[in-house]
Amino acid sequence: MTPTRAAHHRIAAALATLLVALGLGLYAPGRAAAASLQEVTGFGTNPGALRMFRYVPDGLPAGRPVVVALHGCTQNAAGYGTGAGWLQLADRWKFSVVLPQQQTANNASSCFDWFQTGDVQRGQGEAASVAQMVDRHLADVGGDASRVYVTGLSAGGAMTAVMMAAYPDRFAAGGIVAGLPYGCAQAAGSPYVCMYVGATQTPRQWGDRVRAADPGHPGPWPKLTVFQGTADYTVKPVNMTDLVEQWTDVQGADQTADVSDTVGGYPHRVYRASSGAAVVETYSITGMGHGQPVDPGSGQAQCGTAGAYLLDVDLCAAYRMGTAWGLDSA
Repeated sequence: MTPTRAAHHRIAAALATLLVALGLGLYAPGRAAAASLQEVTGFGTNPGALRMFRYVPDGLPAGRPVVVALHGCTQNAAGYGTGAGWLQLADRWKFSVVLPQQQTANNASSCFDWFQTGDVQRGQGEAASVAQMVDRHLADVGGDASRVYVTGLSAGGAMTAVMMAAYPDRFAAGGIVAGLPYGCAQAAGSPYVCMYVGATQTPRQWGDRVRAADPGHPGPWPKLTVFQGTADYTVKPVNMTDLVEQWTDVQGADQTADVSDTVGGYPHRVYRASSGAAVVETYSITGMGHGQPVDPGSGQAQCGTAGAYLLDVDLCAAYRMGTAWGLDSA
């Protein structure tokens, strides 16, 4: 049964209350929206009742890549896009950014409803709204439909997994920061269990959840990059392990890393398919709590702005994702 919006509100309110009680809510730093950030209305039927914002650098030519950036709970589109560094990189590397924004009428803490069955399936709810934003944006700016990427933090990271699973035809790759695997709340029986304990699934069971999201999809599947703090008590690190199991299975790879090294002093792993292509990549940020890794500054590898749940750990997740996706050389 698909939950009603009233049921959504009750669950969201309970989750928000728990997060606030634990001091774990995600709050966006106060910062002005970028000058060129604009809201787009009438982008489709919008069954999830989301708002759409976008950032298009001045003079951007047609045929450029697109990044969809999904904020965390109680954050907003502009604050996350700026704080995580995506708008800064869009100006530097010349791509555009789609920034969905949740509304409190849907979720009391402005979390994307990654745990609601009616919002995580193809053609339904919030997932369908985000897909409609992508379609509208590509039509408006003449973006490269083969080079659309999706990323997000926390609830936005969980919704990133939703978009990769439900709309694998729309995205070349995804980047999940402190997020959760697709179908985790349903597998665990509760979003709280999923966040704090994880769900008991085999890699094949995890992969089956993705394959069932769009059963007619023959491949290819989006590649995945994951960032996770080892001291994250909001979304436990086991969720990164589960994401690796889920997406290596989908990609037909094993769960043994083909590359184990360090990047910026942090453990980094790469998992390759039988073709040799890197299909899953992870960064384990030692000692970091719940938030988005940023590295403020003007250096080549630096981006983002430090703030609440935007954590200066001398490594910018957006930069690492962007280079993995080839945005710096496109």
